[in-house]
Amino acid sequence: MSWSWLITNAVAAFLLPPLSLLMLALLGAWLASRRRVAGRALIGIAAFLLLALSTQAGSRLLVASLENTSLPLVDPLQSGAEAIVVLGGGRLYNAPEDAGRDQPSSATLIRLRHGARLHRLTGLSVLVSGGAPDTTGESEAALMARVMRDDFGVPVRWLEQTSDNTAENARHAAQQLSQAGIQRILLVTDAIHMPRAKRAFASAGFDVVVAPTRFLGRRPMDIASLIPKASELENSSYAIHEWIGMIWYRIRYGFA
Repeated sequence: MSWSWLITNAVAAFLLPPLSLLMLALLGAWLASRRRVAGRALIGIAAFLLLALSTQAGSRLLVASLENTSLPLVDPLQSGAEAIVVLGGGRLYNAPEDAGRDQPSSATLIRLRHGARLHRLTGLSVLVSGGAPDTTGESEAALMARVMRDDFGVPVRWLEQTSDNTAENARHAAQQLSQAGIQRILLVTDAIHMPRAKRAFASAGFDVVVAPTRFLGRRPMDIASLIPKASELENSSYAIHEWIGMIWYRIRYGFA
């Protein structure tokens, strides 16, 4: 297991809901014994934010601000790209229906499907990117390549298997693709993740054509948008994670 990956995820847990909101409520409970009004106010704010971020209406404000910066790729044939890069988005562990092998998560499968579609439209070679920071088993890139080959019928030319995060995805992919003289790429990842991913790959020297998929904020708004759901809290947390990630990458790596 990668210690940098573990520390990053531990810190993120305290910054993201629901744990960050629970900590805020606990702080309010502690403060209420000394300053009742201020303590109760913090508890109320934490409860309100938890409720708001658990609704589609609340999560959409955060999600749309990221997704709207990356429009869908309309005509990949006119992009001038030289390769397709598909980023990993997690895995499911020890699938019993597949002899205990790990499987791509639903997010990764959607990215792979879009990458396979772009390959069929353009004929461009594919690089898949993802290490194994949380396990000593098969890299995410290796299982992505297996699924691309077996389930989508698409060969994968390059496997980037040593990265722990998006910045390393970009740097390590650049080491492989530069040897093939490739600079302009179609970059495939979630629309919400694309702003940070694009900055990372551009900083690594690529000319990036975005090919976002898995748009989370496009469901029409209706009265049901005000009903709290765990999935909407997850979307809100994802968006906050990306905003924090962009700020950290600007501090850590100097990404504009």
